Amino acid sequence: MTDGSGLEDAYGGTLGRIKGQGGERARLGMTALMWISHAERPLKANELCHALAVEIGSPNLNVDNVPSIGTLLACCQGLVVVEKETSTVRLIHFTLQEYLRAHLELLGAVYSTMAETCLCYLNSQEIKALSIIPPDLRDTPFLEYSSLYWGDHAKRDLSDCAKRFALKLFDEYNCHISAKILLEAQEMYWYARDLDNPSLFSGLHCASFFGIVGIVACLVEMEGCDINRMDSRGNTPLHWAAWSGHEGVVEILLGRGDINPDKADNIGRTPLWRAASSGHEGVVKMLLGRDDINPDKPNSYGQTPLWQAASSGREGVAKILLGRDDVNPDKPDNDGETPLWRAAWNGHGGVVKMLLGRDGVNPDKANNKGQTPLWRAALSGYEGVVKMLLGRDGVNPDKPDNSGRTPLWRATSSGHEGVVKMLLGRDDVSPDRPDSYGQTPLWCAAANGHEEVVKMLLGRDDVNPNKPDNNGGTPLW
Repeated sequence: MTDGSGLEDAYGGTLGRIKGQGGERARLGMTALMWISHAERPLKANELCHALAVEIGSPNLNVDNVPSIGTLLACCQGLVVVEKETSTVRLIHFTLQEYLRAHLELLGAVYSTMAETCLCYLNSQEIKALSIIPPDLRDTPFLEYSSLYWGDHAKRDLSDCAKRFALKLFDEYNCHISAKILLEAQEMYWYARDLDNPSLFSGLHCASFFGIVGIVACLVEMEGCDINRMDSRGNTPLHWAAWSGHEGVVEILLGRGDINPDKADNIGRTPLWRAASSGHEGVVKMLLGRDDINPDKPNSYGQTPLWQAASSGREGVAKILLGRDDVNPDKPDNDGETPLWRAAWNGHGGVVKMLLGRDGVNPDKANNKGQTPLWRAALSGYEGVVKMLLGRDGVNPDKPDNSGRTPLWRATSSGHEGVVKMLLGRDDVSPDRPDSYGQTPLWCAAANGHEEVVKMLLGRDDVNPNKPDNNGGTPLW
């Protein structure tokens, strides 16, 4: 039994008993089931209890309303348990989760209720009075969840009430602690724990991040709306929407006559760069449909949208960008790494194949350290990529880097037997070529304990098993 259909009568009967308790006990039981079955992540017991204490529409939090976990479990009639190790609440069986998700009508307006609860909590006087410095979450256990996930619930079902609450939150968002909590959880801000000026992150930034079309449409029509406003890291609302792949929001923002769709953040990343990085093909197409977008605009490190798509293995985005005449498929970054180099480094065979099929791509172009795409793929042991590169006439399979280390040397150092075998099968690869320190592939394989690679090299007549390095150390040594 995997879908829970055979338990419908049992679950239905238990839910009937929960409702039959009447009054506050029935509310607690059914609302707890709603939260546990539809929350964006597992909830701690204290988080759930404080969520259930929120009175939607009340300007204050009443701690007297917070039920004990014992009371809550009793109201749920055995359908909810608490994990002792983590204090996380969960349903008694995964089939109950499936049952409740398949019967949303049993729980009412699930997502709008959850959004309203989160927003009411954030709009309470007690939360608004908190400093921008993170408080002790033991006193406000529902603060983190409501800050991070209210928008996910509102996006699924935006009620008029939730919309009003959101706009009220945004009236004071420049000094609201939930803005900092949301920012600190995002990859775009992971390197900036101090968050120089979190107040620059506006309500429009937030709504664009979550992708709540109804709220974005309202905000952009408000007097004084700065659609190109940059937060502390230079991200505009369009950056956030493009990064998250929210096509509806991107469409609204691009429809504004005063939008700058090619505005770069503090390190030169445009909305197109962000969309390409995340693999959002629909957003990429929308942005490329603009005449005021430079599809080959690099960031401060010289990394173009194609470079980033290749590095991340975004095949669909790479294909779209490669279809443009104004995109240079071989453009290196500041370290000399081309899109092909990056794709080879990360083993993205599909992107490698696409790039190798393009005229104007040098398959043997080395970075600033003299490392070719083949060199990098050999180091990582990506056999498929190595095979593709070795199949190209313009690739030198024995090309050393600035330290004299060849692709074979690198493959032996990492013990990649398949790559070593491929390279040793070539007539134009020297199996005994030392690096700048006099260390041969055999020396390196022996030093790193790669027995099978050592056996392969010792089986060659053109390998000197006693060849010392510059300090006189032999492979046996």
